[in-house]
This record gives sequence, C-alpha cells and structure tokens, in this order.
Amino acid sequence: MTASAELAEFCAGLPGQLDDRLIVLTERYLLDTSACIEFGAQLPWSQSAARYALAQGGTGSCEVIGHEARTSPAMAAFANGAAGHAFELDDVHEEAISHPGAVVVPAAKAVADYVGASRSQLLDAIAVGYEAMGRAGIAVGPSSHMLGGFHPTSMSGVFGSAAAAAVLLGFDAPKFNHAFGIAASLASGTMEFAASGGMAKRIHAARAAEGGVAAALLVDAGLEGATDGLAGTYGFCRVFTDETRVHLLTEGLGERWMLDEITIKPYAACSDIHPMMQATIELVADHGFGAGDVVEIRAFGPTKAATQNSLDGTASVMAAQYSAQWNIAASILADPTDPATYDTNRINTEPVRELQAKVVSVEARPEYDATYAWKMGGGVEIDLVDGTRLERSVHGQWGSMHDPLSETQLQRKVTILKP
Repeated sequence: MTASAELAEFCAGLPGQLDDRLIVLTERYLLDTSACIEFGAQLPWSQSAARYALAQGGTGSCEVIGHEARTSPAMAAFANGAAGHAFELDDVHEEAISHPGAVVVPAAKAVADYVGASRSQLLDAIAVGYEAMGRAGIAVGPSSHMLGGFHPTSMSGVFGSAAAAAVLLGFDAPKFNHAFGIAASLASGTMEFAASGGMAKRIHAARAAEGGVAAALLVDAGLEGATDGLAGTYGFCRVFTDETRVHLLTEGLGERWMLDEITIKPYAACSDIHPMMQATIELVADHGFGAGDVVEIRAFGPTKAATQNSLDGTASVMAAQYSAQWNIAASILADPTDPATYDTNRINTEPVRELQAKVVSVEARPEYDATYAWKMGGGVEIDLVDGTRLERSVHGQWGSMHDPLSETQLQRKVTILKP
C-alpha cells in the first residue's frame, strides 16, 4: 500500500469515529474560522473574489457569506476561502506553516450545502480535512518548501479541502486516494507576494479550497487520480521540497492529531512574527515605555522570518501584516489584537513610520531555527534613551498549542470580528 493510500484509508475510516475531545476542538476552530470569514467577507479583495465566484459558478445551493446569491460548491469554497484568509486572522498549523481553517472550513461548508449534510457530518469533514492538510504540510518539509518560494497554505491546502469534500461525498478509501491524486496536480501558490506585493495571497486559501472540492467532485464524476499523489516518485511531498519527510504522512496516525497543534491567532499578522510582537508587548507592559523612549530595536527570529518578513510595512495592508518591523512598532503604538490597527488609514502614519525605522535589523538565530516551525520563537532587544537595554524572548507564542487562548479570549476575538 502506498503512503497516500494508507493516509486515505485512515481518513476514510474517521467519520463517526472521532472522540468527543477532537470534536470539541473542531467546534472551536469552526467558531474562529466562521468569525474570520464574516469579517473578511466585507473587505474589498474578498468582494472581488466573491464577484468572480458568483459570475463563474452560476446558480447553485451553496452559500457565499455576505451575499444573497448562491453558487456551485467549488466557487462557494473559493469565495469563502478568500474571506477566511482575507486579513491574516485565520488559524495556523505551526509545523506545516499553513492556515487550515480558511481552506478546510469553506470547502466543508460548501459541500455540506451541496449534499444537505448534518452538523455532525460537517464537523467530521472539517476534522478529517485538518488531519489531511496538516499531514501533507509537515511531510513536504515545510521550511525548505517555504524558503523555496511555495506558499504552504495554497499548496498543501488542496489535500485538506479534498479530504473534507470526500467525507461529505461518502467516499471509500480508493476514492479518497483518487481525490488526493487529483489534488496533487492542483497544488499551487508562491511566496512572491512577500517580495513584490499585490493581493494574490488573499486568494491562496480560496484556490486551495476550490481545488480540493474540484478534485473530489471529479472523482465523484468518475475521474481517477494518481495512486500515490502525495508520496510517489513525482508526488507532492517530493517535488516541492529539498527536504521531504514522507514518513510523516502516516507516522503516528490515530495517536498524533493535527487538531491538537493549531494556533488561533490573536493578532492579524503573519504568525512567524508573533513571538517578536509578544516579546515587545510584554516589555511595554512590564516597563511602561512609549515610542518616544526608544532609540533602537533589534529583532531576532528564525531564518524564514529574517528572510521573508523583513520589509517596509507602510506600503500596503498586506505589507503591514507581514512586516516584522512594522508589527514591532505597532506593538508599542497600538493594540494588535484590534484589527483596526491594520486599517488602510493607519499603516503609514508618521509615528509608525518613525518607530518602524528604529527597528534596525531582523536577524536569524539558531535557537529559533532549532524549533521552527513546531514551536515558533523570536525576540527583541530595545535600547531606551535613558541607556536601559531591554531584552525578551518568546518560545511558543500566545494562541499556540503551547499557550492556547482561553475560551474567554476566543469569544472576545469572535465578538470583535462580528460585522
């Protein structure tokens, strides 16, 4: 049996067998992602994605959040995936460096609308989707994969959405594996947005959600996929990395659950820089300094953050949400738990420009590479005008499996995001 077939067989056997603990976690991620979708659906780039989806998808039974019209499963998954990933608020599987909620939940909800599934069937589909997407993400060697220029959410996401759709379509193990085989040919998405901007990242979860749904529907229509799409000679986990870890597709199935390893994001910024932000926020809380007290700031993190998150955040909302320098400044000047911090009219004000300029370096350090991305780390050194040097390091940031949000904190986030 191929590794892809083994994972497919495991996933196909999960519906109706998941224990209460895992279902409770799934409910938690569904709540968070649904709030992200509702918030994101109002944003201009999400509106563009929805207009496209409604024009291309025709009539159908599947809801597009924020719109009265309904459309086809694949196009509803696309539109709602764009909304879920619209503002860097969606959950993260740290080791896979991907956003499963914004891919899996829209795909599952679209196909649930299509087949008239129950809530328990929807939850099963979401749980299985998280497992498949997480497994693909950790097995592709995420650090090499991402530093090679591939965006993990868009790449491994097709396997999560395909799995969620396969559950709701009632696939047996062979059909499940055919969906994985087709999904492998639909994986796409590069990191160029981090280098030259644009809005393409906003549709990466959308494309992954759409692609996985399309893969499953093609199987349902009789098309067959490669039998080892994930781990074969030219499978996903070998083609898109220099450090494949194919054994992680199946190692510990039923013992290690991807659902246990999810970060619910407190800040609307790239999760790789959350430890730097948290370290800054903690220092401000402990020492009571403000922007005018700062002479210079040096930031430290993993190679990925030093390579892909060191940029001018004043250029656009996307840049602000991805910039280590900008977010460190915002952590002193504002409240990053409030999405309004990243409003278009706030990202290029004089105070934030001046303080961002004082973040003079974002340096890679071995201790953060050593735990990346299973346990995110980062830190800052801040020199003040009185000669004080403040230092703080965070390993396992707030919101992650190492320091999860409480139910009260999650409800606060959901409340803030409500339209």
